[in-house]
Amino acid sequence: MTLYGYFRSGTSHRTRIALNLKGLDYDAISINLAKDEQSEPLFKAINPQGLVPALQTDDLLLYQSPAILEWLEEVYPHNPLLPKDAAGRMQVRALSAMIGCDIHPINNRRILQYLRNELSVDEDEVLAWCQRWIAEGFAALETLLAKDEARGKFCYGNSPTFADCYLIPQVYSARRFKVDLTPYPHIMAIDEHCRTLQAFFDADPMNQPDAPH
Repeated sequence: MTLYGYFRSGTSHRTRIALNLKGLDYDAISINLAKDEQSEPLFKAINPQGLVPALQTDDLLLYQSPAILEWLEEVYPHNPLLPKDAAGRMQVRALSAMIGCDIHPINNRRILQYLRNELSVDEDEVLAWCQRWIAEGFAALETLLAKDEARGKFCYGNSPTFADCYLIPQVYSARRFKVDLTPYPHIMAIDEHCRTLQAFFDADPMNQPDAPH
């Protein structure tokens, strides 16, 4: 498999985590978002939406990280990232969607570039925008995590799931945007634990070949 992504892309980050947790090998091709390589015809021929990640298998091109994670779970059921029961799967998918639908999209590069270039928003206001929506989403997520008395060291249960694949990149992004993370002890504990695991360590943005060194 070949993963087209970018070291700091949250969606690429979550996909790397899932691939690593599944123990799957892949080649990485960097699409430099800072240089707008995702908008060039060469990459748009691969993904017309011009977004990373894209995952190329022998006979299939996958795009949109939620769909990629679901495909990985179906095709490679070992090291499952979803619970066995319907209620558990609902909970994991809901936690994932809180991040993937309600936090990440309004803080990604396309939105921030529009704020800067089209609306002439200054950098302090852009930072405040990011902090506002991450903090609001994390507050709700923290409440749900605190209520789950059966939860272990992960977002759900005692093993990593989709929700952790989504959360750890969002915490990385929150640090980039200087969000005060002290109000979220459960999120911080999950992040600290996950980052001790090899799959998460290897997926970390700063451990990617295209990261600045």
